[in-house]
Amino acid sequence: MSSASGEPSLPQRKDVIPGENLNPDLVHPQNPEERSRITPIQKETNNWEKEADNTENRSHQNPIVSKYVETQLQDFAKRMQQRTAHYKKKLEEDDLSSPEASPKAAAPVVPPPHPEDEAQGEEEHYCDMLCCKFRKVPLKEYLKKMKLPNSIDSQTDVSYVFWLLLITIAYNWNCWFIPIRLTFPYQTPNNMIYWLVIDIICDIIYLSDMLIVQPRLEFLKGGDKIIEPKEMKEHYRTSTKFKLDLMSIIPFDVLYFIFGFNPVFRTNRTLKCITFFEFNDRLESRMDKAYIYRIFRTTGYLLFVLHVNACIYSWASEYEGIGSTKWVYDGKGNRYLRCYYWAVRTLITIGGLPEPQNTFEIIFQLLNFFSGVFVFSSLIGQMRDVIGAATANQNHFRACMDNAISYMNMYSIPKLVQHRVRTWYEYTWVSQRILDESEFLEHLPVKMRLAIAIDVNFKIVTNIELFKGCDTQMIYDMLLKLKSNVYLPGDFVCKKGEIGREMYIIKQGEVQVLGGPDGNKVVVTLKAGAVFGEISLLAKGGGNRRTANVVAHGFANLFILDKKTLNEILVHYPDSEKLLMKKAKLLVKQKAKPTEAPPPVKGFALLNPSKVETPKMLKALLGGSGKTSLARLLRLKKEIAAQEKEKKTEGVEIHENEAAEKQLEEVKSELGNEIEKPMERLKCQSKPATKEVPQPIPKAVLPRGNAEESLIITMTPSSNAEEEILTVEIKEKAQ
Repeated sequence: MSSASGEPSLPQRKDVIPGENLNPDLVHPQNPEERSRITPIQKETNNWEKEADNTENRSHQNPIVSKYVETQLQDFAKRMQQRTAHYKKKLEEDDLSSPEASPKAAAPVVPPPHPEDEAQGEEEHYCDMLCCKFRKVPLKEYLKKMKLPNSIDSQTDVSYVFWLLLITIAYNWNCWFIPIRLTFPYQTPNNMIYWLVIDIICDIIYLSDMLIVQPRLEFLKGGDKIIEPKEMKEHYRTSTKFKLDLMSIIPFDVLYFIFGFNPVFRTNRTLKCITFFEFNDRLESRMDKAYIYRIFRTTGYLLFVLHVNACIYSWASEYEGIGSTKWVYDGKGNRYLRCYYWAVRTLITIGGLPEPQNTFEIIFQLLNFFSGVFVFSSLIGQMRDVIGAATANQNHFRACMDNAISYMNMYSIPKLVQHRVRTWYEYTWVSQRILDESEFLEHLPVKMRLAIAIDVNFKIVTNIELFKGCDTQMIYDMLLKLKSNVYLPGDFVCKKGEIGREMYIIKQGEVQVLGGPDGNKVVVTLKAGAVFGEISLLAKGGGNRRTANVVAHGFANLFILDKKTLNEILVHYPDSEKLLMKKAKLLVKQKAKPTEAPPPVKGFALLNPSKVETPKMLKALLGGSGKTSLARLLRLKKEIAAQEKEKKTEGVEIHENEAAEKQLEEVKSELGNEIEKPMERLKCQSKPATKEVPQPIPKAVLPRGNAEESLIITMTPSSNAEEEILTVEIKEKAQ
């Protein structure tokens, strides 16, 4: 074949896309390191590629088709050798992973279903009945829905309790009706089929429990829950329950073909008693008021014993001959009711029955009396225990209340206080059916107490603004330390002026905060979920005093958390402690008393503004009562002047004035330390003022007689009209 230009066209490879290289990195490596790693086979391949390029370039001059085919075959052979060498190397290194990614296999295309096949498939799930079609679900779908789990938890699985109920019904059928069918003529050839069908159903239930359910029950071994199928089956096969179940299911019914249809061959069905007692335990653990079921169960035991006694009396009457003596059943009326009536009067020892006539009747009656006394007394005792357990909490409440009342009567407590105590007892019992919640919680492990506390109180505590953002585990620890307390209407929760050591959380009810001048004004009403007293709880350096009275408005149930308990908890949670302290400071600022604003200025007072208050130091100097007051200093000056005048007139000696000079020096030393620095500051402030204000005139000069120094105190107005300058100078006397 030749092209339009007359040049022969070379055959193209089907696996090569025109314009693309197969692997440019292998053919022309750009990295110099990779060039140095080229094997001899790759070098020969590159040489061949150059020759092929040259051949292609010379093809228009001397086209040779066979040469191109030869080069392609050589290329293929060299590539196969290279691939073989690579896999050989990988095999030596124990690495058989393919260097190239395997191509992804396309998903098989499923042909769309043919409409006829689809219609045929749908018809398979329908069945024709009369003129209508009904959908028929395949058996496999039913089996998938009814598939039992590999393991069953007998403690928590509700379906297992229902299964035990079904077994209990089958067990009671055998226990109650086997004696009746043996002694009373209720089983006849006409109704034989019905008895047989029910017996077969009960046997199927027994077999299903033994073969399917019991081998799947989980059990504990060394504290671990075992769910392995083999171990569960082995555990059941080695248990006493399996032995009794196996004995209860032995098919003695086949003896019907030899001895006839006699219910005595089904007596072994009553050996499945362990399952019956297990059902009682599982049901009681799930009921809120289990004592109700216990009462019905004990009553059922009594009725069953009377039922068995009636069956035995019917058998004895038939053995002696019905109506043969006065003691046996005379054959009149309903046979079962007459026998049951005799059994009740005999077992409970009521008396009034005909006397036995022969030895068999006497022995039977004596055995009946003995068994009746034993059985009836045990059942009555069990009934007493059941009723006592049901009313144990109420009896404890009544005993506590009676003890409290007798104590108050012995010490002549006022009737008002006694009435409030009774009210507290009655409300506490009605609201929570127990006097102290911690009394029964202390018997539980810490984890269970925490779980109960979280379910009951966690929502209340987390809604409190004070504890938002705190560590959750810290809140858990705090929940375990909360104490519940009930307050009656009008009870003071806390009073103003008391030392606060607790914080209160309202669980139920309301409290009122009282204030005002007389302390009877309702400031605010706090409802459930509110908290108060938290400032006293978080205050450092001891408890803070209460600032208001808090009174219960109606019945209020409060949680109490004391300061000591909270500090013990916060030791382990420093971050929560810092957060609570920050919130406590904010609460203190928010609840601090606001400073009283000055009265508004009205009228002509706006034209004459008030002066600034005189500094405290100046007040102390001018009018204080201490040794360093200015008034005392002036009085001392006058006394010294008077003494000098008397000295000049009367010629008193100089040493008489030395005592006054010493006293003046003491005052000077006391005054100098306190006013030395302020006076220097006042002097500095007075320097610019002396330029505009005339020189101050000394108001007082204190001569000291023969002393060499004198003290000068002057008071001058400042440049600011609202201030004055006090100057104290000490000058040496000129000689």
